[in-house]
Amino acid sequence: MPHPAANSLRRTLLRRLAAPLSLLALMSGLIAYWLAWQYTQHVVDRSLADLATAISRQIQIAGRDAPITVPPLAQAMFSDPVEHLVYRISDGTREIAGDPSLPLRGTNITRMHFAYVFETQHNGIGVRVAQVRVEQPHGNPIVVEVGQPVRHRFRIAAEFLVAIMMPLLLLLFAGWAIVWRVVNQQLNPLTDLADSLNRQTHTSLEPVDETYVPLEIRPLTGALNALLGRLKTALDAQRKFIADAAHQLRTPLTAVKLHAEQAVVSRDPQQVQAAVRELRAAADRAVRLSNQLLSLARAEPGEQAARFVNIDFAALAFETGAEWVPRALAVQVDLGFQRLDDPANDHPLLVRGNPVLLHEVVANLLDNALKYAPPARLDGGRITVTVTQLQTDGVAMAEIAVEDNGPGVPKTQQADLFKRFFRGDGQSESGVDGGAGLGLAIVHDIMKLHRGTVHYEDAPEGGARFVVRVPLAPQSAAADSRRATNDHGADAKKSAHQAPIDM
Repeated sequence: MPHPAANSLRRTLLRRLAAPLSLLALMSGLIAYWLAWQYTQHVVDRSLADLATAISRQIQIAGRDAPITVPPLAQAMFSDPVEHLVYRISDGTREIAGDPSLPLRGTNITRMHFAYVFETQHNGIGVRVAQVRVEQPHGNPIVVEVGQPVRHRFRIAAEFLVAIMMPLLLLLFAGWAIVWRVVNQQLNPLTDLADSLNRQTHTSLEPVDETYVPLEIRPLTGALNALLGRLKTALDAQRKFIADAAHQLRTPLTAVKLHAEQAVVSRDPQQVQAAVRELRAAADRAVRLSNQLLSLARAEPGEQAARFVNIDFAALAFETGAEWVPRALAVQVDLGFQRLDDPANDHPLLVRGNPVLLHEVVANLLDNALKYAPPARLDGGRITVTVTQLQTDGVAMAEIAVEDNGPGVPKTQQADLFKRFFRGDGQSESGVDGGAGLGLAIVHDIMKLHRGTVHYEDAPEGGARFVVRVPLAPQSAAADSRRATNDHGADAKKSAHQAPIDM
């Protein structure tokens, strides 16, 4: 599916600001023209009415001599060629002065003081006429008409419009220039921000300077700085992890090389066998370390979150413990399993997660417990895997606790237990190699991926007790998956009756 073309923020802002500004100028011009036309009509009508009234007063003053004195006066008043005035003075029976073809009636009649103003046609041209009647003591009243072509007032209205629109157009152009300048100035911080980000490298990742960033853009720059901070933290952790991993792998690989050379050059069969045993032990340590590093890589959030499914945590703990029974028997350690919330283990304890990683959690805790379990003696070493369900801050959690009766962890080392490559000591009392210090770090990262927790407690008998907690799956998800897990739970219970872990 093709994606729509990206829009330019600058062009969009200019278009959405300049278009309303231009429309506003156009509307203002139309309103100005309408006002100019109304004003022109009123002024021209009043002017015609005043001219007709002035002639009518002269007729009243002249009295009987009006037919003689008024025509020269009217000719002098209405002879201006610029105004294009037409007039008519008549008493109904004879024409006193002016154009006898000027109509005495019309449409759109308006009264203005002593005059009537109307529109009519004269010689095929629209004319606006002002008419005044002068009553006579003897005879018919004298009618005075003064007219002017309508086009004359259109010319006056156009002159008014030009006078009004010129400043308005200048203001419009100035507004466009201001909008262009302001939009560019306000978008400059985005350009500076892009330049600042382009200068970043995979090794710098410095936060963006927000000193001159507008308040509206600071949420974006704040999010970018937070992202850069997370990336820098992740890259620093990755570099540190790679450096530590290289250092840790160097030791067993060097041991493999030395023991192999010793086996090659040695002529004593016993020394050869001893070198081969040491070679195998070093290879085992290298393999275990490599597997732990792979487990850490699998615990990265982005890769595994999409593979979560509903898992019976109790059955997972039981099955993992069953896999470790032979190793516990080899060192004469009593490995037991108990479930506190459901002793019969009839109901699954469903959580949402990655089965491989959660299996790795239980396996690492059991491996850690076996390393530090006391050697074979009358009371013997004991490891107990306890499963239960509880509420933590209103959230239903599944809990697995792995407890041993070993020496425990000193107070001074408990804060560093879950750090990568941290080892409390290099060798346990039972002679088992202490490892690379990655087991508990793997547990911590996997629990973080599953939104769970892991912590250490001193066991009642003085040993170590590691507790992991994972949120239970939502009830809807649990109901949907119950049918799928019934067979698995039944198989787990059946194997529990056939091969219990307790010894």
